[in-house]
Amino acid sequence: MSIPTTQRVIVISKAGGPDVLVPAEVPVPSPGEGQVLIEVAAAGINRHDVHQRANGIHHDGSPTPGLEVCGRVVAVGAGVTAPAIGDRVMALVQGGGYGEYAVAAAALALPVPENVSDAEAACVPEALFTAWWNYFGLMDLQKDQFGLFHGGTSGVGHLALQALSALGYRVIATAGSERKVKAAKEFGAFEALNYNDAALAEKVLDATDGTGISCLIDVSAGAHLTQDVAMMAPDGTIAHLSAGGGAELSLPLRSIMAKRIRITGSFLRPLALELKTQVADRLRREVLPLIGNEVRPVIAQQFELMDAKGAHAGMEKASHIGKIVLVA
Repeated sequence: MSIPTTQRVIVISKAGGPDVLVPAEVPVPSPGEGQVLIEVAAAGINRHDVHQRANGIHHDGSPTPGLEVCGRVVAVGAGVTAPAIGDRVMALVQGGGYGEYAVAAAALALPVPENVSDAEAACVPEALFTAWWNYFGLMDLQKDQFGLFHGGTSGVGHLALQALSALGYRVIATAGSERKVKAAKEFGAFEALNYNDAALAEKVLDATDGTGISCLIDVSAGAHLTQDVAMMAPDGTIAHLSAGGGAELSLPLRSIMAKRIRITGSFLRPLALELKTQVADRLRREVLPLIGNEVRPVIAQQFELMDAKGAHAGMEKASHIGKIVLVA
């Protein structure tokens, strides 16, 4: 395939609002050992991208954000046997997704089902890698336990609920409005509740017949921590996925000690490739056959690739259900 030497990308010009996302022309990268080069057809927008832009962070020296893409493989690095040139893939990337070409580890590039569009496929990697690593890598959710996801209609949440419910896991979701609570139930939540409800913990315990939550994912930087601790099962784990710009937690220590609750958290981006590869292997076996059938991404808004600032403005309104996507 003919590959140009330069490409259009979006870069973070400085710390700030959506307007600091500007187009630029940069060299097309070459795939290294174990990597593939993807011609990007669509890229997902994630909250991480918004935090990166707001703080003006250039990960690995690159000012181009973007953690997930869909497109066709146009070149492969040494040692890559799959995917092959011409294959259509959806991939987790270490930044650089807001561009015409992006490099991904071959092990993290999943095949796209024929009945899934490019825009839909670009919604999948970050959501499912995040959910599977935290529920089954960092924690150990079992089918006889209850999980909970704060933000069940988010880009991660709405796909996690669909996949987990299809596989027989019981996950309760929370959301910030009745419209979103209703949507979370439609996505397969065992129960869905408003996280602003003062009786949230009591209602969660009622929904679980007093059992409580064994594995809880919190993307709210600990905004509901007192309620979270109250609703946890003995030996349960709370996993934080957002630092909220440096939030500090005030912990109800006696309650944590009484139930032996573990409080942890993780960032997906710096996770070792070996661990991400383990997640990818599990997704291939368990979840890939569901995508396009029981699991269908919801696209809340779609923007042209070079209109990342419009996409970020939409993300910051926090009114959407599902994913916001850039398309080439």
